[in-house]
Amino acid sequence: MNDSKERYGGITRLFHWGMGLLIVWQFLKFFDRINDGEHWVGQNLVSWHISIGSVLLVLIVLRILWAATQRNNRPEQDPATALLVKAGHGLLYLAMLLLPVTGVMIMIGNGFGWAPFGMEIVAGDGPEIGWMATLGSMHSLLAWSLLILVIGHVGIALLHHFVKKDGVLRRML
Repeated sequence: MNDSKERYGGITRLFHWGMGLLIVWQFLKFFDRINDGEHWVGQNLVSWHISIGSVLLVLIVLRILWAATQRNNRPEQDPATALLVKAGHGLLYLAMLLLPVTGVMIMIGNGFGWAPFGMEIVAGDGPEIGWMATLGSMHSLLAWSLLILVIGHVGIALLHHFVKKDGVLRRML
């Protein structure tokens, strides 16, 4: 289950692919921009956005803690690109953490409360908190940034697999 110098372990792979699937689901929120969300994606899948975002908040914290425990077990990096790889992954982790945090800030800051899966964590109809709503307004910019980072991440993984043929992608499969 632990990572090794040759490949990522089962827990790391579960975090990676499980969160990847949930993040792709979250990206469906972009469909709200089409016809004011009045279509099957907006009406059936996007309604889970806050709940899944809350799950992702818990998962990213757990993933960061797990990654810290596996830091010395990770597969070797090419020294020529190690700094770029660390920076790219750091930005991915930062965006994955800040997105749900800013989402919660929007909800609470605008007085809507926070009730993932119908469980009220912060009551709705509360007072508006201007600074929280203002910081929360970064949510959309962060979502677009994460989308760009994910596209880059997938593109580089495919480049490694199909062009360089160096086995980097197989470590996570």
